Amino acid sequence: MNSDPASIPILRYIGIDIHKHYLVIGGMNSQKEWVLRTRKVRMSRFPEWVQKNINPSDAVVIESTSNAWEIYDLLAPLVAKAVVANPLKVGEISGAKVKTDRLDVERLLTLLIADIVPEVWVPPHHVRDLRSLISHRWRLHKQIAMTKNRLQSFIHRFNLITPEGPLFSEKNRSWWQQQDFSSIVRLQIEQDLLILEHLSNHKEAIHQELARLSNRKPWADDMVFLMQIPGLGIVLSMTVLSAIGDISRFKHAKNLVGYAGLGAGVHDSGQKHQGKGITKRGRKELRWAMVEAAWGAVRSDPHWKSQYEALKNRGKHSNEAIVAIARKMLITVWHLLSKREPRRHSTEEDLAYKMLIWAQRMDENALRGLTRQQFVKYGLLRLGKGFHLTRIVRNGLPRRIAPTDEVIALLPQLNLLE
Repeated sequence: MNSDPASIPILRYIGIDIHKHYLVIGGMNSQKEWVLRTRKVRMSRFPEWVQKNINPSDAVVIESTSNAWEIYDLLAPLVAKAVVANPLKVGEISGAKVKTDRLDVERLLTLLIADIVPEVWVPPHHVRDLRSLISHRWRLHKQIAMTKNRLQSFIHRFNLITPEGPLFSEKNRSWWQQQDFSSIVRLQIEQDLLILEHLSNHKEAIHQELARLSNRKPWADDMVFLMQIPGLGIVLSMTVLSAIGDISRFKHAKNLVGYAGLGAGVHDSGQKHQGKGITKRGRKELRWAMVEAAWGAVRSDPHWKSQYEALKNRGKHSNEAIVAIARKMLITVWHLLSKREPRRHSTEEDLAYKMLIWAQRMDENALRGLTRQQFVKYGLLRLGKGFHLTRIVRNGLPRRIAPTDEVIALLPQLNLLE
């Protein structure tokens, strides 16, 4: 399309309700008169239908589903306006109690014509790809847990005394083989152990890819700020970044908290007005990542540990307290990513150690020609810290950090930090 879509007057409004194998499509004019009667179009025939029926002067609304992005990508360059609607908010606005395909399309069109569609952010392809990888990791994680539970059930069933160390480690593989199981039970256990090994290898491959991506644009610029936060490692940081996508779409920290479903809900019955826990509406992987990070932070960081203990001392249950910490940490995430400033509570030594752990998860290719010691200094300099730091001690072991001059010589752009 040669003309700027924003400059083309809208003459027709198209609503699309997506199903698994087909789409329901209808169109109205600005007077809410049907100009394209609702019809079903098979998913496989949709590109052909678009070529024959879509005009540059159309405005299109698509109800968000798992495959809405592909539909949006196809239509957005061809029409004056394309939006993806939040189905939950559409239902709240319309107050619909009866659902049919035709009524669903009509509701979408009514909102589109009135220009009050509750839109969802359309993530760019690199965000979609990362979200897909994070989701795949989560599926593997659940399959691993299920496999371990099946193996644990044999231990309870036969009252076995387990060996020392991780039960499912390579070291303890021989322990399973030494047990006096029937041939049928042995077959099940051997297969589950093989399944566990394969799933664990696949999960580790994803971790390696996340580590590689974490030091590539566009993620590397944000990762260096998130890695300042205790409890956030590579996997959790990349999960957070995949869910956020673009921090600039959250004007205030409270918007991000609400997006994660970590905001407080309210029960209002006329006589009482009280909190009722978190809303749990929003991106569950972001909520999970922040709660996991919160548990890690209260175990390892004095600042967050003291805040957690203060909440417990005020009568908060441990789960309530950890959710409150997760909420505060997410506010910290918003400030760091929005303001691009170092975290006040992080020492240079703590930051260097986290950067070192980050570096240890990457191979030579992912490090892009830097040694691990140079990568640590590179991360510190990007935060405006660690100019004179050349050594840290952790667990009684000294660890070298590359000098500033060495890194600046390799990466001339870092001269801007002097």
